[in-house]
Amino acid sequence: MTETTTQERFTDAERAAMKERAGEVKAARRGPRSKADAEADLLAKIAEMGDADRAMAERLHAIIKACAPELTSRLWYGMPAYAKNGKTICYFQPAGKFKSRYATLGFNDDAHLDDGAIWPASYALTRLTSADERRISDLIRKAAG
Repeated sequence: MTETTTQERFTDAERAAMKERAGEVKAARRGPRSKADAEADLLAKIAEMGDADRAMAERLHAIIKACAPELTSRLWYGMPAYAKNGKTICYFQPAGKFKSRYATLGFNDDAHLDDGAIWPASYALTRLTSADERRISDLIRKAAG
């Protein structure tokens, strides 16, 4: 059996995301950032995205801020994310991040989405209709608890 190296197990995009996360953790150890700085970092990350991802991220950001203003903006593995009490509740993974055919709105285990013994923890997004936006608003409100 041959041993594989880290470079053989992870794609360049995955390694880049891990480096971004390491930088985020290192910055957090230096001390808390102001909400304005964290918001600016998130908006700058959104501005770097391709057109379709950027439009979707901007719309999601507006929905999340309107539905759950108590959530704080942050970056999580280099992706726009929203936290409550320092714990990431939800995040937006642009399609371009890992060259996927769809973007993802994901929820971590601190989100209050429990619905019996099984429930979705992420959603594939190819576009946002007004019906989708209403559903996302409901999910965000529930996740923020």
